[in-house]
Amino acid sequence: MSYAFERLVDRFAQRSVAAAPLEVAPEGRAVVIRPARDEDRPMLRDLAELDSAEPLRGAALVLLVDGRPWAAHGLDDDRVIADPFRPSAEAAGLLRLRVRQLRTTRVAPRVRRRRLAGGARAS
Repeated sequence: MSYAFERLVDRFAQRSVAAAPLEVAPEGRAVVIRPARDEDRPMLRDLAELDSAEPLRGAALVLLVDGRPWAAHGLDDDRVIADPFRPSAEAAGLLRLRVRQLRTTRVAPRVRRRRLAGGARAS
């Protein structure tokens, strides 16, 4: 492992992101999904580097487990980056599910208005 990569891994492992837990996993681990903030950009760049991916651009959701970033989902480019040293496949799946929920919630009022106006056809 290169010295630069070792430093990146050490720096990433020491970082803890302060966030109030929204949900506690059955094993007692706090799982938080929240919008990325400006101060999260360095953490997202490090996460992308660990994942050998380009950094996310624009709005993103971050999934934290016990205050540590496991994965992030770019809302503009629909990409997921994740920590390859953690079992992050489930984290990526949770993020994709949350993004689908958010997109469905945004579309629903328009569909409702169209139906009320008689614009939707019955199938």
